Amino acid sequence: MKRKLWIWGGAALALLVFAVSAAVSIGSVRIPFGHVWGIVLHQLPWIGERIQGDWSEASEQIVWRVRLPRVVLGILVGAALGLAGAAFQGVLRNPLADPYTLGVSSGASVGAAFLILFGLQYTLFGEWTVPAVAFLTGVLSLCTVLLLARTDGKLRKETVILSGVVMQAFLGAFVSLMVAMSDQVINEIIFWLMGSLALRGWTYSLVLLPYLAAGSAVLLCYGRSMNLFALGERQAAHLGVHIERTKLIVLMASTLITAAAVSVSGVIAFVGLLVPHLLRLMIGPDYRLLLPLSLIGGAIYVLLADTLARTLLSPTEIPLGVVTAFMGAPFFAYLLRRKKRMVRE
Repeated sequence: MKRKLWIWGGAALALLVFAVSAAVSIGSVRIPFGHVWGIVLHQLPWIGERIQGDWSEASEQIVWRVRLPRVVLGILVGAALGLAGAAFQGVLRNPLADPYTLGVSSGASVGAAFLILFGLQYTLFGEWTVPAVAFLTGVLSLCTVLLLARTDGKLRKETVILSGVVMQAFLGAFVSLMVAMSDQVINEIIFWLMGSLALRGWTYSLVLLPYLAAGSAVLLCYGRSMNLFALGERQAAHLGVHIERTKLIVLMASTLITAAAVSVSGVIAFVGLLVPHLLRLMIGPDYRLLLPLSLIGGAIYVLLADTLARTLLSPTEIPLGVVTAFMGAPFFAYLLRRKKRMVRE
């Protein structure tokens, strides 16, 4: 298993480095790959003093202040959504589960839309008011789902998913109501709901990074337990898994990193659904491999989607959530058709 992880992990990291180079290089002003990494290294302490480059000052500003912060944030958001999707699918034993199954995105959307509708988006913490409130309402949404789903002190996968769908629909109706009530700010609300990494500086990445680091440290420890979950809860319990505690910890950690990602980028769909499925087709269902590779794969997927979002119709930028939906929906249809074909056989 370790050998397989090193091989696939090395390949994924190499692909991520290439994706970062391409994302920073491609744009209205094209910057060569060599200049991209030269500029990045030039900004590092101790190393930068030894590097003398022939790039222009404008290129350095574009890379360091405009494109690289966006790329780093895209990596963190994609990693959070990809890892959370794999964790949800593992603990709920549902291949169609993703980070939005439990109503986290709708909860975050209600908080953000409320602030924007009433002009309160800068009242509490300046530019951080919307992310902070979106994070809080996303977590509160999960707590409500867990309370609804608990039966006789246990969290059953059927009731968890059903409670999440109900909460998603209920809060989604609130968001639709606020969109209907808005006049002057309707475009701002819709833009947030469609997701974007535009106009995000380094501070957004610094806010998301601690949540992702803590959540990843927790979730990556549960790969073996999720493998045992595939045998059924009763068999997993006989093999030493604390079922209810594992469910609660994995669901909370996954929701925290999802809420943190949504709070800084808006709603970006299909990442947590598509990435784990693609990897499962390539490497199999072993969650000891699937979890770390979903983290890297999610970063690559969002980075690719964001590069397409800002270059396909340049200078007009497509919302990132629209691109991920266009890429993810056909794959979702393929999965459904493949499952139907397997049932017939």
